Amino acid sequence: MLIKKYFHDIVIGVEAIFANKLKSMLTALGIIFGVAAVISMLAIGKGAEQEILEQIKMVGVNNIIISPTSIAVNSNSGSGKNTDEKSGAKKFSKGLTLLDMQAMQQVIPTIAKISPVITFNYSAIIDGKSKPVVLEGVSSSYFELFNISLQSGKVFNQLQDDMGQPVCVIGDNIRKVFFHQDDPIGKYIKCGQIWLKIIGVVERRDFTASASDELGISSTDNKIFIPVQTVLMRFKNRALVRADEVEKVNSGNSGNGMVVIIGGAEENPTEEVDPDKNYNQLNKIILQVKETDQLSSTATLAKRLLLRRHSGLYDFEVSIPELLLKQQQRTKNIFNIVLGAIAGISLIVGGIGIMNIMLASVLERIREIGTRQAIGASRKDIIVQFLAESTLISVSGGIIGIFLGVALSKIITSVFDIKTIVSFFSIFVAFGVSAFVGIAFGYLPAKKAAEKDPVESLRQ
Repeated sequence: MLIKKYFHDIVIGVEAIFANKLKSMLTALGIIFGVAAVISMLAIGKGAEQEILEQIKMVGVNNIIISPTSIAVNSNSGSGKNTDEKSGAKKFSKGLTLLDMQAMQQVIPTIAKISPVITFNYSAIIDGKSKPVVLEGVSSSYFELFNISLQSGKVFNQLQDDMGQPVCVIGDNIRKVFFHQDDPIGKYIKCGQIWLKIIGVVERRDFTASASDELGISSTDNKIFIPVQTVLMRFKNRALVRADEVEKVNSGNSGNGMVVIIGGAEENPTEEVDPDKNYNQLNKIILQVKETDQLSSTATLAKRLLLRRHSGLYDFEVSIPELLLKQQQRTKNIFNIVLGAIAGISLIVGGIGIMNIMLASVLERIREIGTRQAIGASRKDIIVQFLAESTLISVSGGIIGIFLGVALSKIITSVFDIKTIVSFFSIFVAFGVSAFVGIAFGYLPAKKAAEKDPVESLRQ
């Protein structure tokens, strides 16, 4: 009923907009770019949040990753971090072993699941076709730790792990290369000199380029998962010392007394040491705690236990991917709030631009205002006319800005490879703010126009 009453005033406002198309378009530019900026910035923030959540899912909830590091010792110094300060004796560590994992499993009560990880690079062969693959020895809990699902088959059980049976679960790429559309379950694949029976196929999952190995995230598509005991019994056990390595250590000790300890092995410093060689039995230990608030305390307990078992040597690293990702998410949220605030300021600037143009329009159209008042237009009619004009400019600018913001989000994704998600909430907020800006900043010029004396207006 109210719209019907003031419909004629709204029509006059629309006619004024079309009569001054260029001026109206320039007035709306601030709102257009402001709305586009708000939508695109919120889309970047939403995309970053979604990416963090996906990464948390990939690294597993409540997981702690323990990985080995390399250390060096100078036995002559007597004051190094790997030397006992009282006795001057060298400290020795066997590196990360399966016994470490078993000790943590027995001692730390907050552990829900745990799995060792042993990684080797091999070539998989079937019918003369070869492909480089990553052979990964794990326990059956590994798949639950990292939320890895199977598209077919099943994972190996505890008995197969304990007995070191030659069974495996393959990645999706390996299935495609060697088996195409055939069902690989029950068939065999050769790694090194060992034939492995395929009992499961891992479901393909998206792997983002920004995912970090430091967080334990890696693609499963080119991996062959086998029981950890199968790796140790049938492939290689790095914890076992070979005769040639013993001779090398003995020859090193007969020299100047300097040795290098890397992950539990002693090397002759007079010979070149391969920094890429891994002397640890395990590449990683992944453990999962029962509750999120137990992450820090469990990590501290695991660190203390390993220090005692490793003669006080920090030849390992304990990281909590979920906490690192949540800290990263907080940082991104702060950054997105700043970007959103900057984009919001542009909307306010656009509103100020509308107010300035409408104030100038009032001065230009004084005679028109006086004429309308002289033929019976009330103050409310004048207010509605100018308020409708500013609101329509703002709303139309908001609609154009929505399309521009969505397009800009798509461009950011395709050009800069940054994930963006345009949500209905961001569109609603941006459009709502643009409409509010048009009403709020249009009211003052409308009120100023209504307060004009019709006699003075007609004299000008």
